[in-house]
Amino acid sequence: MRMLLLDTSSKYLSLAVAEDTKILSQMRRMLDRKHSLRLAVLIDKILKRAQVPLKKIDGFCIGRGPGSFTGLRIGITAVKGLAFVLRKPVVAIPSLDILAQAFRRIKPTAQQLCVIIDAKQNKVYSCLYRIDNNRIKRSSRYLLLPLDELMRNLKGEVLFLGDAIKIYRERIAKSKNIKASFAEEKFWYPRVAQAVSIACERFQKKRFDDANSLVPLYLYPQECQIKSRS
Repeated sequence: MRMLLLDTSSKYLSLAVAEDTKILSQMRRMLDRKHSLRLAVLIDKILKRAQVPLKKIDGFCIGRGPGSFTGLRIGITAVKGLAFVLRKPVVAIPSLDILAQAFRRIKPTAQQLCVIIDAKQNKVYSCLYRIDNNRIKRSSRYLLLPLDELMRNLKGEVLFLGDAIKIYRERIAKSKNIKASFAEEKFWYPRVAQAVSIACERFQKKRFDDANSLVPLYLYPQECQIKSRS
């Protein structure tokens, strides 16, 4: 199974080519709002680097957000076009889940993980995870809420990662409910290479997304109450 994976949810464009769970090539570029100008060129470049022609790709994986509205639309539109032309399946993975997979490289002592992405207007995109036997499991819905509301629902030892650390680190560190630790900045943005295992499992189980109806993961406050997954 040869996959092309991409995430355009942040200021970085993240690309990877993999064969099953083996990463053949990966790339990350800071593009800000220039994703649309460089995406096709960089896809061609990474495929050549991996020595895999586009026609030999068996499926696509896209990070579906939340994050930059412009970036997400560009990335999802590109994958939908490629999937339609090549008639290949697509899996879409929330970018928060991709980011959370960084725990494997960080190897935290905390068993709780909280991803926080700056959503502007004094809010964060967030999701809570727990680490169990070196596997990560989501323990909340995908959230959009003020930081203070998020913090009221946390306790114990928690590792934070995501670009909102830059804004809220001091406030989080002062919380009396938790013992906070913070990932280094290099772990603040999604790298799709971290999603290879998830994507491969989805393809093996044929849990594809409908490319025609695929849209970014947009969050709205009324959908984002903090509740544990059932």
